[in-house]
Amino acid sequence: MIWQSGFSQVEFSQTKYDFGDLESYDDRFVDIILTNKGKKQEYLLTVKKPYEVSYLIQGKFMEPDSSIILRLQVNPKVKGKFNFSIDVFTSDRKDPVQIKISGNIKELSTDNAAAFTTCPDFGSRPGGEKRDEFKLTVVTIDKETKQELDRSKVTLIQNGQPLWTKLTDKDGKIQEKAVLGFSYFYALHEGYKKAELGAYINFQRNYLVIELEKDPMYCPPPPQNVVVEIEQEKEIPLEIELATEETTPFIEDTPASLDSISPDNFSDEYFMPVNVIFVLDISASMKQGDKIELMKYSLYQLTDMLRPQDRMGIVTYATDARVLLPPTSGADKDQIKKEVSQLKASGMTAGGAGIKLGYKQALKSHLKEGNNQIIIITDGAFNRSSDDYKKYIKKYRKRGVNMSVVGIMIKDVDKENMKEAADLGGGRLVPIMKLADAQSNLKQEIRLSSFKIK
Repeated sequence: MIWQSGFSQVEFSQTKYDFGDLESYDDRFVDIILTNKGKKQEYLLTVKKPYEVSYLIQGKFMEPDSSIILRLQVNPKVKGKFNFSIDVFTSDRKDPVQIKISGNIKELSTDNAAAFTTCPDFGSRPGGEKRDEFKLTVVTIDKETKQELDRSKVTLIQNGQPLWTKLTDKDGKIQEKAVLGFSYFYALHEGYKKAELGAYINFQRNYLVIELEKDPMYCPPPPQNVVVEIEQEKEIPLEIELATEETTPFIEDTPASLDSISPDNFSDEYFMPVNVIFVLDISASMKQGDKIELMKYSLYQLTDMLRPQDRMGIVTYATDARVLLPPTSGADKDQIKKEVSQLKASGMTAGGAGIKLGYKQALKSHLKEGNNQIIIITDGAFNRSSDDYKKYIKKYRKRGVNMSVVGIMIKDVDKENMKEAADLGGGRLVPIMKLADAQSNLKQEIRLSSFKIK
């Protein structure tokens, strides 16, 4: 064996990784990318790892300017913190590269345990199915009689995006493929109030019942129009259905000139360029399926509205605060959505640290002739253990950066403090209590803040 002399040719994408807090349903693997920066072929020799770690390699030989993936899966047997060291030997060096992996097991897996002890492959499970894909059954029933309802329309939303919309069959059921994770369900049935439900679904939690309540204000159409209405219902996109719903109000005094403009208008003629930094609460209280999905859905809707001259950044906070997405052009929608889709909730609440970091990011991308603001998105006590956050709000408001607060399914007990913070920041408290709010309210807050008052 001839070892590479001089500098090493193979670069590792990372040599440290912290999983943070892991619940029973969280993924427990990380991909390390090995890239050959040299001019000759290199290869991975061997991996030495503890018993609690499994691994998979996507390829072994690395041509010049090519990469392979080393996937590492951790399988701790007990709750609590863990630290593992893995030695990776490559042909370009004599000594191994050591990769350190840490985390904290909050809950051991009991569902589909095999999926958490074997390193998942890079494409599919045996039989051609995706590793995290399974068959989901959704049933709609009358809340009072418990009778199944056929021809109910149900939409499944994951990671802020609708995955499918289906009609229940004669038994009130929909059986469709789904991916494990936090999910949001939106159900409609003629003569009933719409229903919304957030839930975590997986291989074991694969049967969901949605109860629908009769609408006392419903007036059935003439018999000859029933078939026509049903056929039309299939063709109405979710966005249009939501647009017909009343949203939770939050703007008290809308300029008359803004009211005269279509709510979908975000043109240069009427609106300044936007520099907005979102400070997102991803603490454990946001882990409920309805909260995290409403937040993601609202951010997706806003991203679609942004123009190339607009900038959007993301700061997250839980146990600590960090920059998830530096200020990014509205033209780079795929990158923004990618970061939003990967949001996970865990940890305590460090809202004050998130606010400070958000303001610093807003100043980095400050627009002299634009709307500069940070927007906190939280479900409640964002200021816990943050006694000095108010002075930051005052300080940066004087420097032209306003702050609004978006409340996700907030309780009445939290509204006063959240509104006080928003008022102090020169913004508003924006409620998002349901899917229609998530589609509309955040966009309208940005439109109002950046409106060129005529």
